[in-house]
Amino acid sequence: MDTIASLFSFITWPVSWVIVQFHTVYGAIFGPDSGWAWGLSIVSLVVLIRICLIPLFVKQIKATRAMQTLQPEMKKIQERYKNDKQRQSEEMMKLYKEAGTNPLSSCLPILAQSPFFFALYHVLNGIASGTKIGYINDSLLASARQAHIFGAPLAAKFLDGADTVHKLGASLTDVRVVTAVMIVLMSASQFYTQRQLMTKNVDTTVKTPFMQQQKMLMYVFPIMFAFFGIRFPVGVLVYWLTTNVWTMGQQMYVIHNNPTPGSKAQASYLERLLKHVTHHGKTRSRGEKAIVKAIVAKGRDRNEFERKFINGLNKAGLAAQPDGTVVKSESAVAAQSEDGTTTTPTAAGATPRRQQPKRQSKSQRQSGGPKAAGADEAESTTSLSKSDEPQDTPSTAAGKAEPKPGNGTRSKAQSGQRKGPQRPKSPSKK
Repeated sequence: MDTIASLFSFITWPVSWVIVQFHTVYGAIFGPDSGWAWGLSIVSLVVLIRICLIPLFVKQIKATRAMQTLQPEMKKIQERYKNDKQRQSEEMMKLYKEAGTNPLSSCLPILAQSPFFFALYHVLNGIASGTKIGYINDSLLASARQAHIFGAPLAAKFLDGADTVHKLGASLTDVRVVTAVMIVLMSASQFYTQRQLMTKNVDTTVKTPFMQQQKMLMYVFPIMFAFFGIRFPVGVLVYWLTTNVWTMGQQMYVIHNNPTPGSKAQASYLERLLKHVTHHGKTRSRGEKAIVKAIVAKGRDRNEFERKFINGLNKAGLAAQPDGTVVKSESAVAAQSEDGTTTTPTAAGATPRRQQPKRQSKSQRQSGGPKAAGADEAESTTSLSKSDEPQDTPSTAAGKAEPKPGNGTRSKAQSGQRKGPQRPKSPSKK
């Protein structure tokens, strides 16, 4: 670790300078030798670094959204090469290259703040060994060695022996307890951040190898933090715990306000947005307009939650516009039928769907059931009156006797026989 930290020694000077400036401010409030002054200086360093990394975080979100637009193509590749994993991975990487995105873009904030992390480790390790580094002079070095956080010195480590801890003016028990609690909190915050990303903000309709890697990292990262945490000074644990809490809060904000399409977080967000828009009758913020605009632009490619959102607006008498606004629309109100059922409204100018006539039962067809829907009322009345009167068949008019009931005979039309002369039967062979 010392070798890696020395590689980033060029950042030691700016990092140590920032810590000294914050220590000057907090030292005037809590005292220059107080652990609060030095601890808050490290926390302020984290906040400053993460604020500077916000543009990179925004770029990360855009790259993630670009990955999500490729999910239909990724699904086709999975189905096409489902029996050839190597070819599937090659086609995936080719698709990433053509789209100009990278599945590893989520690691950019971690990679960007790594130099600052190792520079801080280098500074705190110098405080533990009594070496001046950067802007840390003799007086600041002595002050930092006397600073304790809950009884643990800034430069103390979990693996330090009793003699080393005693030289820093602390007990081994205090150092072990404080470092163990901070390591547990650091690992738990990292696990929760990764877990909420996988369970709430991931489109589960498309499974990619990258999702499997993320799920694996959800368990690997906390173990790594616990392994390296016992070798970190208390000051570095303060830095890493603070940055994990910042990342967790930042992730929660993104999931709550700008969730991934097709995820559980989007379903919850669109439910809240639907209640808000139907209550006020319009979209109020720029973010809401951007979400509605993106949903309208998708057209038929909307997912289940987005279609449910649009249908909810229609039932409330509202219509989403291409610019993200919502206006009232009378044609979008659902019509209530007499039995209380709700019919789906048709779009303005659209031709209503033609209803198919109900299918008659077999008994209705044999008994000459009711006429099909749409027949003329006068014709129906005439046909019904005629059916009540006895009608003469052609055979009766010719003077032929009608077949007796029960003799098993039927008319040729009813028995299914063909009309006209019948083919004579061949004589049976005796």
